[in-house]
This record gives sequence, structure tokens and C-alpha cells, in this order.
Amino acid sequence: MNGVLVLDRAQTRAALDTRRVVDAVATALVAISRGEVSAPPRIAARTPAGLLGAMPGHVPGLGLAAKLVSVFGDPARPGRSAHRGMVALFDEHDGRPLALMDAESLTAVRTAAAATLGARVLARPGALRHTVVGTGAQARAQIALLAELHPAAEVLVAGRDAGGAREAAALHPGARVADGVEAAVGRADVVFCCTGATRPVVRRSWLAPGTHVSSVGGSHGPEIDADTVRDAALFAEWPGAAGSPPPAGAHELQGLSPGREVVLLGSVLAGDHPGRGGGDGLTLFKSTGHAALDVAAAHVVHAVARAEGLGTTVDL
Repeated sequence: MNGVLVLDRAQTRAALDTRRVVDAVATALVAISRGEVSAPPRIAARTPAGLLGAMPGHVPGLGLAAKLVSVFGDPARPGRSAHRGMVALFDEHDGRPLALMDAESLTAVRTAAAATLGARVLARPGALRHTVVGTGAQARAQIALLAELHPAAEVLVAGRDAGGAREAAALHPGARVADGVEAAVGRADVVFCCTGATRPVVRRSWLAPGTHVSSVGGSHGPEIDADTVRDAALFAEWPGAAGSPPPAGAHELQGLSPGREVVLLGSVLAGDHPGRGGGDGLTLFKSTGHAALDVAAAHVVHAVARAEGLGTTVDL
């Protein structure tokens, strides 16, 4: 049937087959590393209260999509922000609009998928102790994905909101609430940092030798301190994570010393780079988000929704 498939938030969530999203995100990351993706750096229109970002992209074989997402402070939760918006998927061959879906749930799952892929190929073998820093929507998405992929893992949830930490920890059968961020980070093999921080919430002195950090937050400032960035082997989704200023690039990767290498995660996934390379050094995957990941997740949502009869088709 011709037309545009419109999916509300619940329908988008229902169509986010997380294992398929992880696989599609891996495909997109490899495509980025091989120069096959067309996606301009993210742009944003700013207001005194927040911003509206635009992220179009094309990934061969996955599709053509654009995301509009607003990032505004949440008055009900001081210090936190809300991400709201929509993703439009188009046919990559003839440009027909195919689907319109919720951006918030899609972004949370594709971001968790990228962070998990970073941990999968950059953490030391046998890493079982995971700490998630944060208690908001992104932290919950990360914990839910860990529950599906690694239900036997030890998971500590650390955050300033004790009630939120308990609710987030309930999403994983092996999770419990940590006494504090420093202690939780210090005992982890893998740290997932999922906050809306404006200043560092993870510090180098807390990290044990060989720890991997996947940092996906920090839209408004760095969530990882400069000493960790200095000492860690650095990985990102795309070259602009270090080469472009925020909001396209990462706060943590601005002003790196000349010649400092930032390896693309897709090159590790493809086997073109060894990744960690052994030893007890730190690894840091710094995610800024990328339009190719939205394309990947939207591709999965559209396929699942069509197969399961979700959504409403409208003439646009």
C-alpha cells in the first residue's frame, strides 16, 4: 500500500527489535569507517531554553532518513534534559517518504546499541562487571539492552536520584544500586556513562587498569574528565567527533594534541583496526550520535512495523 506509515511512541518502541538494531548499527558504523555514508555534520537552531538539531543521512542498503530532535531542560527535573522529536525515513532509490516515527525511543536504543558494540570489541575478554552511570531514559535503555544481551552480567547503577536508580536497576536481573559513583566505577570492567552532565562525572583516578568506558551523554558539556581522555585510547563513531565543535562534535574531544589518534569504532568492528590491542590501558568510546545510526534503527523499525501491521498509513 502506498503512503507514509506513521508510528506513535508505543508503536515505535514495539518495532525496535533490539538485536536487529544492534546488527544494523554495526553495519552503519562500518559504513562510516569506509566512507560509504553521506551525512553532513549535525546542525542546531538554539533558543534560550534549548536547541533543535537536524541530522539527515544515507547508508547504502539501509536507507535515507532525517531526524529532528529538540533538547530542552526539564523543569520538573532540574539538571536534566528531554530529547523529543521525529525521524522520517525515505526510499533511498526514488526518494518516496516511507515512515514517520518517534525519535526519543529510537535514539535511546540506537545509542545503547553503539555503546554496547563499543564495549563488545574494546573491553578486555571476560569483562562481566558493568557500571551504568545515570538514571534517565538513556541509562534505562542501556540497562534494558544489557538485560537482553547479558542477563548474567553484574550491573551496578549509580546516580544522584536514588529512586530513579532503583527503578533503572529493576530492568536487569543482575543489577543493584551502587552506594556511589566513585565506588561503582572503581570496581567495573566496563563503564557506561549516560548522563546529561555539564561537567565530568567520571574521573581518571577512579578507573581501574584496563577499564573500558562508553560515554554517550554530555550534550551540554563533558561527562568524562580530561585526565581520562589523556590516558585512554580514543574511539568514536565518525571523524568529526574530534574535528567538529559541539553540538556535532564531542566536548571531551575538543583541542586534542596534534597527532592524537581517534579511531573509528567501525574500523574495529570491520577488523581493519585491532582495537584495544591487549594490556591494561584504558579505552574510551565517545559517542556523539550520528545520522547513520538513526537510519539503521529506522530501517529496522520500518521493516518490523510493516511485517507486524503496526502504525497508520496516511497520504503525505
